[in-house]
Amino acid sequence: MGRTLLDKVWDAHKVRTLPNGKDQLFVGLHLVHEVTSPQAFQMLREKGLRVLFPGRIFATVDHIVPTSDQSRPFPDGLAEEMMRALETNSGESGIRFFSFDSSKQGIVHVIGPELGLTQPGMTIACGDSHTSTHGAFGALAFGVGTTQIRDLLATQTLPLSRPKIRRIEVSGRLGKGVYAKDVILSIIRRLGVNGGIGYCYEYAGPVIERMSMEERMTLCNMSIEGGARMGYVNPDETTFEYLRGREYAPKEKDFGRAKAWWSALPSDPGARYDDRAALDGGMIEPTVTWGINPGQSVGVSEDLPDPASLPLDDRETAEEAYRHMGLEPGRPILGTPINVAFVGSCTNSRLSDLREAARFAKGRKVAPGLRALVVPGSQQVERAAVAEGLDRVFREAGFEWRNAGCSMCLAMNPDKLTGREICASSSNRNFKGRQGSPSGRTLLMSPAMVVAAAVNGKVSDVRDWAA
Repeated sequence: MGRTLLDKVWDAHKVRTLPNGKDQLFVGLHLVHEVTSPQAFQMLREKGLRVLFPGRIFATVDHIVPTSDQSRPFPDGLAEEMMRALETNSGESGIRFFSFDSSKQGIVHVIGPELGLTQPGMTIACGDSHTSTHGAFGALAFGVGTTQIRDLLATQTLPLSRPKIRRIEVSGRLGKGVYAKDVILSIIRRLGVNGGIGYCYEYAGPVIERMSMEERMTLCNMSIEGGARMGYVNPDETTFEYLRGREYAPKEKDFGRAKAWWSALPSDPGARYDDRAALDGGMIEPTVTWGINPGQSVGVSEDLPDPASLPLDDRETAEEAYRHMGLEPGRPILGTPINVAFVGSCTNSRLSDLREAARFAKGRKVAPGLRALVVPGSQQVERAAVAEGLDRVFREAGFEWRNAGCSMCLAMNPDKLTGREICASSSNRNFKGRQGSPSGRTLLMSPAMVVAAAVNGKVSDVRDWAA
């Protein structure tokens, strides 16, 4: 019987099976940021241990950094303390740190791929749940907690249980104004926010095969929002051409050897899956969340669901969501007014996201009284966008153009909602308080849909503008 990519990569990194039944897995790439690592480094010191493989660890700063003024010291004392801890810990351990001065700083899940650190067949860990992003390259990538970061620093291994595997095939062709963000929101709506617990998702089918690497990253990024710790796309020529020439990717003749190995990684015909799911991409429309988890979404032309029509397990959460959001069942999501628009996050802050958002912002103006931000995912994305004049397009439309960082995705920095503001956001989570205000409200959607909402001051169908 054939094997899946999960089987191949897992077995290649398995050190041994432990007495508790878990596998000790070697982690090829460990990415570190400022929020979850300080305690791990301190625990290492207290045990008198050192970082075992500093060459396999790379650090950056993203969550706590201001995106308007990044001069030091940061006004927020805790943010400055975390920044200094990362600088100290990286320096003392010999870990490469992509600081502001490196010209390569950015959101950890943006810089890993753009630098060529992320490669097919790797095991990748980071103290951030959206590490699943890197699975777009045919890697097994997953988030870890602080004690696991400590163990990784000390041993470069982790004890893990092998997940089950679900193949999700998306057939057909996406319509105009429909993006990878709409695909993953539709998958989560269909399978549920807990549907992936215990599973790794393999994304496949014609729609996925036609996606660019940046679209695949958006897709895999939100695997965790469906309960799956990992999600991946089998590597192909699109993957290989993206990596060719990147700083940390194999060079010249080594690239050919690497490509030959990468080409053997995709799941075999006849591989066994624990479950399968299928979606028709042609039936997906621009999608908007209405509630307090990413599974609570509707197509932009749909009405909000009656809780009584939902599965029993979902009704209580739906009622809670309506109370928090101030929305009513049976009403259309189209036309819902917004106060804030945010384009950014590790889900949708890459150059292709900004290009598409700018395409719809060009020649238009943000609605009066509405606050709108565009935050590139890395310094490299920022420079490339400026070189193309995208920053000028956004500024002329009335958006604020910011420096690289996580920004309003999780608001561990000055970019926050206030009061009952409602935000059209290209980020990945719409939990209560996620964007900085306990009573703030978040509507997740694609960057293009965010621009449409920003211009009209309300949820709008970007297909009305799509050419």
